[in-house]
Amino acid sequence: MAAIFPNDVLYEFVTLFVVLDPIATLPVFTAVTAGLTRRQSLLVAFYALGVSFLVLLFFIVAGQHLLDALKIPMASFQLAGSLVLLLFGLKMVLGKITEEAADAGASAASLLDRALYPLAVPCIAGAGAMLTVVLLTDNKTRSLTEQITTTGILVLCLAILFVMFVLSAAIFRVLGRPGIEIVSRVFGLILASIAVTSLVIAVKMSFGLPAG
Repeated sequence: MAAIFPNDVLYEFVTLFVVLDPIATLPVFTAVTAGLTRRQSLLVAFYALGVSFLVLLFFIVAGQHLLDALKIPMASFQLAGSLVLLLFGLKMVLGKITEEAADAGASAASLLDRALYPLAVPCIAGAGAMLTVVLLTDNKTRSLTEQITTTGILVLCLAILFVMFVLSAAIFRVLGRPGIEIVSRVFGLILASIAVTSLVIAVKMSFGLPAG
């Protein structure tokens, strides 16, 4: 069975970077760290990214086994995952992700609370990211080396996200909220395009047709 995503480092990086949506995450980070010192804000960022990595690593390691235990064919999961990614991308285009996450984090209290919800889940390690890492590390089409490479790409994306959190104030000054909203919508359009392509491939696979 062919993989739904090409086995290409650049393609995987772009897919993961877009689905993590770092630009749309910045307003949420600013909202949940309002009133904190710079050190506290960076701790929130560190906690959030650490938790996000552990959550996504769980799906990388155990996601395929869960599907096998539930007897869910990969083609069906790829079809469902493509639909979720498409809906996620459309919500990004419409600017709904940032609004929902920021509203959910309005009552957060401790640093860990602020980091866990909504910053880590669902803003960074959301449904789209969980589904994407499972699809990118499919045991039936990806070798262990390729799965480790994908995990490394995920770490790189999260590291870039941490740098963006550190520079969030400067990025806000340069782009402003309108600029951030525009970039986030462009990311959403890219993700929606990837999802549509994946959806077409998943449908072909479901009916035993060539994916090409």
